[in-house]
Amino acid sequence: MFVHLAIAILGFLGSSPAMAWGKTGHRITGAIADHYLSSRARTEINHILGTESLAEASNWPDFMRSSTDPFWQKTASPYHYVTVPKGKTYSEVGAPSEGDAVTALRRFSATLRNPKAPRADKQLALRFIVHIVGDLQQPLHTGNGVDHGGNEVPVTLFGLKTNLHSVWDSGLIDQEQLSYSEWTQYLLAKIKPQQVVGWSSPNSLVWIAESTILRDAIYPSTPNLSYAYTFQNHAIIEQQLEKGGLRIAAYLNRLFVARPKHHTTSR
Repeated sequence: MFVHLAIAILGFLGSSPAMAWGKTGHRITGAIADHYLSSRARTEINHILGTESLAEASNWPDFMRSSTDPFWQKTASPYHYVTVPKGKTYSEVGAPSEGDAVTALRRFSATLRNPKAPRADKQLALRFIVHIVGDLQQPLHTGNGVDHGGNEVPVTLFGLKTNLHSVWDSGLIDQEQLSYSEWTQYLLAKIKPQQVVGWSSPNSLVWIAESTILRDAIYPSTPNLSYAYTFQNHAIIEQQLEKGGLRIAAYLNRLFVARPKHHTTSR
């Protein structure tokens, strides 16, 4: 059994310290969101992305981090997280001069609302929005400003060396050995109507406040993590993935409400 767990976990040990949910986590949130889109939002999204699904779009901003273009190497790097020191709120600290996930959401939302924006710009904006909303449900993407979102907190997971950020990006998800589609069906079946109502906030300040509370509670008392830690946090992982999907849909549904159809250009 340990051998199987080791194989499942090895994939995240070398992950970039700046990434949020791993590929599986982001695909889960995108796929869940697809089930809660309004008809207007779906029409707009299909016109922008064509056959590309939200699950596929969700990982594009992380994939593009390997590009040598200055936009990806410098400008877009802060768009994946926010920093909220312990005891503070995002409203109190605000965004740094280089921007963060909240300022990026505003920027990309403005692009999607602009009827004159080229389709390529709208594709970038939509992919980034799907990704960022997912990012902000991962508690360690609301960093405390001390340890780079848990990247500087060394731990072991079932004896394998990693860091706390990677555990939350991928480790706790991938050890279940489920595909993103299996995860999606599993979580969709568990989401209750009252949760859809209660969790579908399109307000990033609500997400950040919740993630800050969770963040401060998930730092382990020991660096050696195994069954006790995964058991303790399994329900949180599920909840945050569910919220990620619902909130992507809520954000896009609000963004595209009462928007004219087919308003993008083909440039």
